[in-house]
Amino acid sequence: MNKIVPRSRVQEAAPPPTIRDLLAPLFRHKGIAFFTFTGVLALSLFVAWFWAARYYVSQMQVVVNQVRSDPTISSAQNASVTSNRQITPDQISSEIALIKGQDILRNVAQTCGLANRWSTSELLLSNDPSRIKSARIEDAAGKLAKGVKAEAEKVSEVITVKYGAMGDPNLPACVLQNIGKLYVEKHLQLRRPEGSSNFFAEQTERYHQQLMEAENRLAEFSKTEGVAAPDLLRTNAAQQLTNSIASLHLAEQQIAGDVQRLQADEAQLQKTPERVTTQQSANAANLLMQNLQASLLASQLKRAQLAVKYDASFPLVREADEEIEKTQAAIDNAKKMNYGNETTDLNPTHQLLLQDIAKTKLDLATQRASAAATQKSINSLRLQMVDWDGKSVKQAELLREQKADEANYLLYLGKREQERTSDALDKNQIADVAIAVPPVPSSLPAFNPFLVSLGGLLFAILAAIAAAFVADWMDPSFRTPAEIMSTLQIPVLASVPKQLA
Repeated sequence: MNKIVPRSRVQEAAPPPTIRDLLAPLFRHKGIAFFTFTGVLALSLFVAWFWAARYYVSQMQVVVNQVRSDPTISSAQNASVTSNRQITPDQISSEIALIKGQDILRNVAQTCGLANRWSTSELLLSNDPSRIKSARIEDAAGKLAKGVKAEAEKVSEVITVKYGAMGDPNLPACVLQNIGKLYVEKHLQLRRPEGSSNFFAEQTERYHQQLMEAENRLAEFSKTEGVAAPDLLRTNAAQQLTNSIASLHLAEQQIAGDVQRLQADEAQLQKTPERVTTQQSANAANLLMQNLQASLLASQLKRAQLAVKYDASFPLVREADEEIEKTQAAIDNAKKMNYGNETTDLNPTHQLLLQDIAKTKLDLATQRASAAATQKSINSLRLQMVDWDGKSVKQAELLREQKADEANYLLYLGKREQERTSDALDKNQIADVAIAVPPVPSSLPAFNPFLVSLGGLLFAILAAIAAAFVADWMDPSFRTPAEIMSTLQIPVLASVPKQLA
């Protein structure tokens, strides 16, 4: 008779799982576990000794923060050199894209012999050798693009480039060496425009010819015009003109002063007598009386002689009487008057005025002649300054052309030397990037086949266990009384273990 046991008591009656219970799926599905273990281990050994043992990896490191010593090409005469520049992530990405450029990868595929391998794309092409070769190169370049790994190191300006391949251990190093070489050459081509050296050499020669022509025109101008420094002569002439104008004004002032002085001297001369009294003396009329008395006596003797011969009414007698009367009257007047002596001489003021007038007239004539000559000199200097001014403008234009040509010649001469330096640096593969760690052929494979085998062994064990548990989980049959009680909710009265045959 069956005894019904409550569900809770059934669950409590189930024994706890043992290690054997946990490992039971392995025993129940040991075939699956064995084949899984064998297959995974065989695959691991195959990978370890036929792939990992023959897979070689080479790497190189590129520094993008190295600055070249030559200055950057610009239109300025003194170009600055930027040092300690900061590299941005965008620039690093650009450098990585440049490293994995298709043109570089195509050249590397041809150089390292990767383009000689057979490609599946040949099945779709005709038997045209050129198309087949192009297809192989393109396919090899595509595989290189996937196989070449270029990554930037964190917080640095270094790019690490890796490439791995099976077979020849020198192949990865060959690929990276050619990538580095072509990358540096490409960087130099992109950094400096092609033909810049020839351009600056041509411009230097051109401006040198123009400079020589400008200097010849300047020398010919001095010979033709007969003047070497018209600007300096014009400055001196301007100074002379200023002095001449000042002299002319001074002469005009002196002429006006002399004219006024001459008028004053002539007016004063009209008021000044030519002679002046120098001595005066008063004398009595004794000498006059004596003379008059002698004359009277002579007149009386003359009448007496005439009276002897003639009558009193005779004209000669009457004339003698009149002469006697006049002499007597003069004697009477002389007795009443006193006579003085006066001495005169030339007036010195009058003479001084005459001399001053003569001197002033002479000075006036001199000043007028000087003023006229100064006026002619001023007119001549003005005309000469106009001529020199025109010549100075022409010479200044020639000098500007000569200086401009000289500046351009020196500018392009410096640029030509810079380009020569850059060309020398380019020949030596000196760029603003550098291969810090060049690739070398690897002597050992990238993965140790023993470690790969050991890992395959562990993976095979785990795969076998997993396969057994998966197979057991997918098996719908009951395997233990506990499963029956938990699933069907009925008690198990007895269980008979499976006997092996």
